[in-house]
Amino acid sequence: MTDQGKYVHACHGPTAATRGPLQLTLPACGLPVRLARQVTREVLAAWGLGHVEETAVLLVSELVTNAVRHATSTDAVTLELEVVQTCLRIEAYRRRPGLALPRTTGEFDESGFEFALVNSLANRWGVRETVTGKTAWAELDVRGEPGPQPR
Repeated sequence: MTDQGKYVHACHGPTAATRGPLQLTLPACGLPVRLARQVTREVLAAWGLGHVEETAVLLVSELVTNAVRHATSTDAVTLELEVVQTCLRIEAYRRRPGLALPRTTGEFDESGFEFALVNSLANRWGVRETVTGKTAWAELDVRGEPGPQPR
Protein backbone atom coordinates (compact mmCIF):
# COMPACT_ATOMS: atom_id res chain seq x y z
CA MET A 1 0.00 0.00 0.00
CA THR A 2 1.28 3.47 -0.82
CA ASP A 3 1.78 6.14 1.82
CA GLN A 4 -1.14 8.00 0.33
CA GLY A 5 -3.42 4.98 0.72
CA LYS A 6 -2.44 4.60 4.37
CA TYR A 7 -2.72 8.23 5.39
CA VAL A 8 -5.21 10.07 3.22
CA HIS A 9 -8.96 9.90 2.84
CA ALA A 10 -10.01 12.13 -0.02
CA CYS A 11 -13.59 13.17 -0.71
CA HIS A 12 -14.05 14.83 -4.08
CA GLY A 13 -17.09 16.64 -5.34
CA PRO A 14 -18.88 15.15 -8.37
CA THR A 15 -15.66 15.25 -10.42
CA ALA A 16 -12.32 16.92 -9.90
CA ALA A 17 -12.70 18.66 -13.26
CA THR A 18 -15.73 20.56 -11.92
CA ARG A 19 -13.61 21.93 -9.08
CA GLY A 20 -15.76 20.36 -6.40
CA PRO A 21 -14.40 20.68 -2.86
CA LEU A 22 -11.65 18.32 -1.77
CA GLN A 23 -11.20 17.14 1.79
CA LEU A 24 -8.16 15.22 3.05
CA THR A 25 -8.06 13.69 6.49
CA LEU A 26 -4.52 13.04 7.67
CA PRO A 27 -2.97 11.78 10.90
CA ALA A 28 -0.89 14.25 12.88
CA CYS A 29 2.08 11.89 12.63
CA GLY A 30 3.91 10.28 9.74
CA LEU A 31 4.02 12.24 6.50
CA PRO A 32 0.88 14.40 6.46
CA VAL A 33 2.52 17.56 5.08
CA ARG A 34 4.22 15.76 2.19
CA LEU A 35 0.98 13.99 1.32
CA ALA A 36 -1.01 17.22 1.51
CA ARG A 37 1.41 18.90 -0.90
CA GLN A 38 1.31 15.96 -3.31
CA VAL A 39 -2.48 15.78 -3.42
CA THR A 40 -2.74 19.58 -3.73
CA ARG A 41 -0.53 19.49 -6.83
CA GLU A 42 -2.65 16.74 -8.38
CA VAL A 43 -5.95 18.48 -7.62
CA LEU A 44 -4.80 21.86 -8.92
CA ALA A 45 -3.65 20.22 -12.16
CA ALA A 46 -7.03 18.49 -12.53
CA TRP A 47 -8.83 21.77 -11.83
CA GLY A 48 -6.72 23.64 -14.41
CA LEU A 49 -5.12 25.84 -11.75
CA GLY A 50 -1.48 25.06 -12.41
CA HIS A 51 -0.68 28.78 -12.50
CA VAL A 52 -1.24 29.02 -8.71
CA GLU A 53 0.34 25.66 -7.82
CA GLU A 54 3.60 26.93 -6.34
CA THR A 55 1.94 29.48 -4.05
CA ALA A 56 -0.94 27.17 -3.12
CA VAL A 57 1.42 24.32 -2.21
CA LEU A 58 3.44 26.66 0.02
CA LEU A 59 0.24 27.80 1.75
CA VAL A 60 -0.93 24.20 2.20
CA SER A 61 2.46 23.24 3.61
CA GLU A 62 2.42 26.08 6.14
CA LEU A 63 -1.19 25.61 7.23
CA VAL A 64 -0.93 21.82 7.59
CA THR A 65 2.44 22.12 9.38
CA ASN A 66 0.87 24.52 11.85
CA ALA A 67 -2.07 22.17 12.47
CA VAL A 68 0.28 19.21 12.97
CA ARG A 69 2.57 21.22 15.26
CA HIS A 70 -0.33 21.93 17.63
CA ALA A 71 -1.83 18.43 17.49
CA THR A 72 -1.14 15.25 19.40
CA SER A 73 -0.16 12.07 17.57
CA THR A 74 -3.74 10.77 17.88
CA ASP A 75 -5.39 13.90 16.44
CA ALA A 76 -6.70 14.05 12.89
CA VAL A 77 -5.71 16.98 10.71
CA THR A 78 -8.00 17.93 7.84
CA LEU A 79 -7.15 19.92 4.73
CA GLU A 80 -9.89 21.35 2.56
CA LEU A 81 -9.45 22.90 -0.88
CA GLU A 82 -12.30 24.62 -2.64
CA VAL A 83 -12.72 27.17 -5.40
CA VAL A 84 -15.16 29.83 -4.27
CA GLN A 85 -15.91 32.31 -7.05
CA THR A 86 -12.43 33.56 -8.04
CA CYS A 87 -10.51 32.29 -5.00
CA LEU A 88 -8.92 29.03 -4.01
CA ARG A 89 -9.83 28.59 -0.34
CA ILE A 90 -7.42 26.46 1.69
CA GLU A 91 -8.35 25.37 5.22
CA ALA A 92 -6.39 23.22 7.66
CA TYR A 93 -7.84 22.23 10.98
CA ARG A 94 -7.45 19.84 13.84
CA ARG A 95 -10.12 18.57 16.13
CA ARG A 96 -8.66 19.81 19.38
CA PRO A 97 -9.06 22.98 21.45
CA GLY A 98 -6.36 25.65 21.60
CA LEU A 99 -6.29 28.57 19.21
CA ALA A 100 -3.32 28.80 16.86
CA LEU A 101 -2.25 32.43 17.08
CA PRO A 102 0.38 34.32 15.16
CA ARG A 103 3.41 35.06 17.32
CA THR A 104 6.34 37.35 16.90
CA THR A 105 9.62 35.67 16.16
CA GLY A 106 13.16 36.61 16.92
CA GLU A 107 15.65 37.23 14.17
CA PHE A 108 17.18 33.74 14.52
CA ASP A 109 14.12 31.66 15.50
CA GLU A 110 13.84 28.45 13.50
CA SER A 111 10.05 28.23 13.70
CA GLY A 112 7.04 30.44 14.10
CA PHE A 113 7.21 32.03 10.66
CA GLU A 114 4.18 30.19 9.26
CA PHE A 115 1.74 33.07 9.62
CA ALA A 116 4.29 35.59 8.33
CA LEU A 117 4.68 33.47 5.18
CA VAL A 118 0.94 32.92 4.88
CA ASN A 119 0.42 36.68 5.26
CA SER A 120 2.88 37.41 2.46
CA LEU A 121 1.42 34.82 0.05
CA ALA A 122 -2.34 34.83 0.62
CA ASN A 123 -4.80 37.44 -0.53
CA ARG A 124 -6.70 36.94 2.73
CA TRP A 125 -6.16 34.60 5.68
CA GLY A 126 -7.24 34.04 9.24
CA VAL A 127 -7.77 31.68 12.16
CA ARG A 128 -11.16 30.81 13.61
CA GLU A 129 -12.49 28.67 16.41
CA THR A 130 -14.99 25.95 15.54
CA VAL A 131 -17.13 23.66 17.66
CA THR A 132 -14.62 20.82 17.29
CA GLY A 133 -11.28 22.65 17.10
CA LYS A 134 -9.40 25.41 15.29
CA THR A 135 -9.15 26.27 11.62
CA ALA A 136 -6.47 28.28 9.83
CA TRP A 137 -7.48 29.37 6.35
CA ALA A 138 -6.10 31.26 3.39
CA GLU A 139 -7.51 32.48 0.09
CA LEU A 140 -5.62 32.80 -3.15
CA ASP A 141 -6.95 34.63 -6.22
CA VAL A 142 -6.99 32.19 -9.15
CA ARG A 143 -7.79 34.71 -11.92
CA GLY A 144 -4.28 35.82 -12.77
CA GLU A 145 -0.74 35.42 -11.63
CA PRO A 146 -0.17 33.85 -8.18
CA GLY A 147 0.71 36.01 -5.21
CA PRO A 148 -0.89 38.73 -3.17
CA GLN A 149 -3.10 41.23 -4.94
CA PRO A 150 -4.05 44.68 -3.69
CA ARG A 151 -6.67 44.37 -0.95
